[in-house]
Amino acid sequence: MPSFAHLTAALAFTSTALATPVQINKREAFSVQQVPHGTYLKNGPQQKVKALRKFGKTVPQSLLEAAENRANVFTATAAGAVNGTDPAVPSDEYDSSYLSPVTVGSKTVQLDFDTGSADLWVFSSLQASSQLAGHDYYQADASKLKSGYTWKISYGDGSGAAGKVYADKVVVGAVTATTQAVEAATSVSAAFSQDQNTDGLLGLAFSTINTVKPTPQTTFFETVKSQLAAPLFAVDLKYHAAGTYDFGYIDKSKYTGTITYINADNSQGFWGFSATAYSVGTTTTKATITGILDTGTTLIYTDAAIVKAYYAKVSGAKVDNTQGGYVFPCSATLPNFAITVGGVSQVVPGKYINYAPLSTGSSTCFGGIQTDDGIGFSIFGDIFLKSKYIVHEYASSTPRLGFAQQAGV
Repeated sequence: MPSFAHLTAALAFTSTALATPVQINKREAFSVQQVPHGTYLKNGPQQKVKALRKFGKTVPQSLLEAAENRANVFTATAAGAVNGTDPAVPSDEYDSSYLSPVTVGSKTVQLDFDTGSADLWVFSSLQASSQLAGHDYYQADASKLKSGYTWKISYGDGSGAAGKVYADKVVVGAVTATTQAVEAATSVSAAFSQDQNTDGLLGLAFSTINTVKPTPQTTFFETVKSQLAAPLFAVDLKYHAAGTYDFGYIDKSKYTGTITYINADNSQGFWGFSATAYSVGTTTTKATITGILDTGTTLIYTDAAIVKAYYAKVSGAKVDNTQGGYVFPCSATLPNFAITVGGVSQVVPGKYINYAPLSTGSSTCFGGIQTDDGIGFSIFGDIFLKSKYIVHEYASSTPRLGFAQQAGV
């Protein structure tokens, strides 16, 4: 997936475009509130499978089997619930998925905002009706087709999505991009169509990794950033609650202390950064950690030595190959985890690192920090982000990241 040069600054539309791709009367600032969109049972091994596939890496057979075994547990749980023996109610074993409303063309769809990708793709009227059951979808307008442009996202198991590209109106919060590249699906794999909560994805990484051919297209944020009150967006995800994405401004009520800014490394198309140390509880160890921030990844994946050092402080923790990673007794007390960025410790509370029990009623839990085997860099996903207020800024030729601890965490 990674490869790259400088950022693309303008839309490369071959169809007729307006004088400006943005419809806006003044410089705007707004928040997009996530919406709870379904309760799901957590599958730790499947999250690692998803991360490896997202970044184009090989998925070990043992991990695939672990994910499938976990899914079979879900199926058994659901069957029990029908009989009233195992009600599926939200608890520590469950969580909700959170999506954001976006108007694409004439339809409002629920999209996953993903800082680890750069495509805006949606379910569309071009798909077979059997794939659209339960989904809101984009109504493709032939007059807005970008002739000759296609897109395709594929994963290691052959799953994925593909389609055609349109230049259409996209509205997020207070801002309208009048000729935004919209990747309309013509087909999606069963894994996507069966997830009836999600209607597509809005990528917030850099346009250099956009998958449209023959020419990568500009992300929504890069289209509208010059029209915002400030060329930035801030991510404020929450632990067991819906969060927000703030565009064009920084909400001082959402964090404590000061924001620590560092230059972002966008050479691979992601919001990359380096940390100089990590901490487990009160013990800090110097280390060079190269990673990315990714709202589209659930767990933290980092160097095996760091992960081993963390779980060495968790009573009863062990690697369980049948589960695809580290597990521990659910009753264990988990130490805080932190990385040092720009000289400041960024702390994740220990309780956040308890991702989920292995099954309903299980006394063993799957860890929210796992090894980054095969990925090549660390990924700091939602387990990390849910304790942070993170600013993503394009204020100069070098983008910046700002780290702060969430208020109340």
